[in-house]
Amino acid sequence: MRVIRFAMGLIAFVACSSADQPPTTVVPGSDADQMLFGLSLVVTSDGLIRVALEADTAYQYEARQVSELRGLTVHFYNNFGERTSTLTAREGTYDWRTEDMEARGDVVATTPDQRRLSTEILIFTMATNEISGSEPFVFTAPDQRLVGESFTSDPAFKNVVALRPSGTLGRLDLDR
Repeated sequence: MRVIRFAMGLIAFVACSSADQPPTTVVPGSDADQMLFGLSLVVTSDGLIRVALEADTAYQYEARQVSELRGLTVHFYNNFGERTSTLTAREGTYDWRTEDMEARGDVVATTPDQRRLSTEILIFTMATNEISGSEPFVFTAPDQRLVGESFTSDPAFKNVVALRPSGTLGRLDLDR
């Protein structure tokens, strides 16, 4: 019985003496001001939807005015309110001041007519209505395939500019 009491006292002493030390593990988002589940955000301009953003989880940081997002889906719309593309990613960051967004991890953007862009990091800039990426990408369409080191485009993929492109664009072949 003395051994058990000694062990319990030792455990209590160790537990109390280490109370001033920080935790050894940090839960993602534990320093967030707010944690939201099932976030939906719609950005409009002149009465039309421009961007509709959904996230499984959002960590809101008030001082920086950003949200860290997990399980991200973003729908982009044109000037007529028609959906031009849909983006999915594992995670991202949304800036509430500029309305810019960065998507990270298995980023895939598709259009209604089956054009597809995949990369690891994609940035959407609201002021210019552009998407861009500084990482390698692959763009495919029914009769096209384009790969490159980086890109800039509109969200509908009507005007794609690539660094070091190669691939097949219809009947035109591009080589490095």
